This record gives sequence, C-alpha cells and structure tokens, in this order.
Amino acid sequence: MATIAVAGGAGYVGVSYSVLLADLGHQVTGLDRDINRVALLNQGQAPFHEPGLQPLLEKGLASGRLTFSTDYSSSVPDADFVLICVGTPSTPSGAADTSAIMETAQMIARHATGHTIVVNKSTMPVGSVTYVADILAEHARPGVTFDVVSNPEFLREGSAIHDIYHPDRIVLGGESDSAKRAVAALYDRLEAPVLFTTPRAAEMIKYASNAFLATKISFINEVATICESLGADVNAVVQGMGLDARIGPQFLQPGIGFGGSCFPKDVSALAQMAQDHGCHPALLRTVLEINRAMRTSVIRKVESHLGSLNGTTIGILGLSFKPNTDDIREAPAIDLIKQLRAAGARVRATDPVAMRNVAAIHPDITYAKDAYGAAMGADAVILVTEWEQYRMLDPNRLANAMRGNLVVDGRNVLCSQDITDAGLVYQGIGRGTATEMSTPTSLIQIHIQPAPHPNGASPDIMPASDPSDVAAASTEAKRD
Repeated sequence: MATIAVAGGAGYVGVSYSVLLADLGHQVTGLDRDINRVALLNQGQAPFHEPGLQPLLEKGLASGRLTFSTDYSSSVPDADFVLICVGTPSTPSGAADTSAIMETAQMIARHATGHTIVVNKSTMPVGSVTYVADILAEHARPGVTFDVVSNPEFLREGSAIHDIYHPDRIVLGGESDSAKRAVAALYDRLEAPVLFTTPRAAEMIKYASNAFLATKISFINEVATICESLGADVNAVVQGMGLDARIGPQFLQPGIGFGGSCFPKDVSALAQMAQDHGCHPALLRTVLEINRAMRTSVIRKVESHLGSLNGTTIGILGLSFKPNTDDIREAPAIDLIKQLRAAGARVRATDPVAMRNVAAIHPDITYAKDAYGAAMGADAVILVTEWEQYRMLDPNRLANAMRGNLVVDGRNVLCSQDITDAGLVYQGIGRGTATEMSTPTSLIQIHIQPAPHPNGASPDIMPASDPSDVAAASTEAKRD
C-alpha cells in the first residue's frame, strides 16, 4: 500500500483518481484549495455529476483510506507519491496556462520530505516533466529529492469510472526506470498494458490522441456539410466508411461538434506549441475552425426556415457538452444560446443535470423540466445533447407543444420518419434529401465459397497465367 496525495483532488480528474487509488488499497488524500468542495467531498457528496462516482466516494471514505483536505503540510510530508491533477486552461493565445502547475509544484517542494515521486496527470505542455523537476529542485528543502513521471489520463466525461478501471493503456514517461516501475505498481490490479517511454513522448501521446479524435469529428462534420450540398445521407456514408477496418466507426458521428474541457483546449495548445517551434499546424487550426462553424450552421438552418429570429422562441434540448455529465465547458449549447439571444430570440432550455450550471451564466433564459416544456410555444426545437431521454421523444407530443414545426437534430439521433409523420419538419446534420433519409440502409452478409480451380490448385495459390488469359478474364468481368 502506498501513501498518496492528489493535488487538485477536488477537481474532475483528481476526484476520479482519488477514489480509484483508495479502492485499489492505497491511502489517499485529495488536496484542494476549494474549501467548499473539500467539505462536500468529506461529507460524501460528489461535487459534479459522473455516473458511478458517488458509491465509490462513499466506499473510500467509509474505509478510512480516503480523505480530502486543504492542508498540504499534513499530507505531503508522508506521501510516497504526489499526483498533480490541477487545471491547465487555455490562455488567449490558445497555449496552456501552467500557472497552477507552478504553484502546485512549489507547494509540494516546500512540504515534501525524503524522496517523493511526483506524477504529472494534468495535461501539460511537452517539456513539463523537466519544468516541474526544475521548480521542485529550486524550492525543495535541503536533502529532499524528487523523481517526476508523466502519467497522462485518458478519461471520458460521462464514462470516467468505466475508463479508469478499464484503461486501454497506462503511459509512463520519465528519466528514472525505477520511478516509472513504482508508478506502474500503483495500478497493478487493473491489468492494463503499460507503455514506458520518455517524458516528452508521454506528454505528446496525450495531445496527439485528443487531437486525432477531434480531427475525426471535424472530418466527418465536413463530410456531412458536403453531403447536404450533394444530396447524400451522411448516416449511410458513415456506415459504409465504418465497415472498413482501417477506419472504424468510432468518433465518426456527425453533429454540432465537440466541446468539453479537453478537445478544444488540447488542440489549441498543441497548435500553439507547434507554431512556437516553427511548425505550421494547418490541420489543427482547421479542425477548430470546422468545429466552430458547426454551431453557426445550426443557427442558419433555423434562420432559413423561420426567416428573422427576432421575436421567435427556440427550444434547446441538452446543455451539457455531452450526455451523462453536467460539464458545460465549451458546450455547443452555450454558443447557440449566445447567438440566438443576440439575434433577438427567446430561449427555452432543458437538461437533466446541467441547468443549474447554465443558469449561473444565463439567468435571462427560461428553463423547463423536460423536453416538452422546452418545446412549449417554440417556433423551432434544437436537439443539442444526445441524452437518452431525448432519443426517445414522442414526436406527436412534441408537435402538440410547439407553435412552429421545425426540429433540428444536432446529433442525428432522432428518427426522421417519426418526426415527419407527426407533421413536423426534420433537419439533421448532413442528412441530404428527403428521399435519401427515407431510404433505409441495410447490411446483408453474403458468404461466397470460392470455386475449385480447374487444375486442382488451391484457390489461394493460382498458377501463373498467360497474359492473353488475363485479358480474356478482364473482358468477361466487364461484361458481367
């Protein structure tokens, strides 16, 4: 069992790893400056919505292996490991703000004793292991030593508890092999593949992974825009693409674009790092540009149908940036609300868990308890976040609540036929023409047994052919 302090332990990543490590048998203290959050956590209340987190928090507290504190002096001196899980938000230039990293490293250095392994779990710029090591060395007391290991997290909000217990890989980058092995041992019970690498490679793996996933989303959204212009249904295109094992269907879901605390921030930070070092990150810049444009394209769909938005009422279904979380950072709904309000529209919004967070920054809009309340008297309804209850909407009940008839499916999760059968107008993302949407796409498995070769050879090993035979076969194939 190890003794672990988690700096930033009341934040999203910090709480998630605190409950995990306590559940794996370690003694864990989550450290944070937010007195209110620390108090809530010690009372067994999760400060944000994440499925599966609450029972693990309660279990850790009851076991005595988990506690939360604001006091570095009582937790860091005895810690074998200190995890840094503080935020690295974007600066105006798009670079990562590392001020919290600096402050945290200084606090660790001032209170650490003996030898401590510091684990960078925050998404930090490439080169941060050296940066943190230098700060620790500068502020450490005499005789105190450190190893620093980069151990990036790959959690998805809304499924973080599953991800944290079933990681695809554990990446460890550091100069000391013994320190990397010690950090790997913390996760022994997870039985996940472990990659030992250099600090800079580990840091780059995190940025490159998020940038690639964001690129897939923006790519398929650009394809969806082209599909709309050419009259094709992007859903069928995605199905056909996804069957190619080299491509796969993951992250090829057309929609209103990505949000959250990771993709926008990390793509921006990687692009800025590249530019600062003389590279030209054209693809990364375009990924962000396409993502921003998807919000505007949804507004244009509504304007095209209604004309001026001034004086209209628009229903917004879903406010969090994705389902199963109350996180509204970079949420598409926030951009839509701003644009709609600027155009003179009234907004009626709903979300299962995120309304309180949005109300703190948009108290001037109306909040409804469910989708039908948000649709009440609305000239148009926009589905923004694909919560399960919105996938299962009753189109007739929706139509009866609305004043107008436009439904914009910003996630392509509704059945267009059901919507139109209720007398409403359906518009998705990249859905092409009405004919394309009404034609189902089906997958039929056909198994073809190869015919035996006339010479008795294996069908996988064909004898050498005369060029004239090849030409004749080609001609026959064209006729068929």
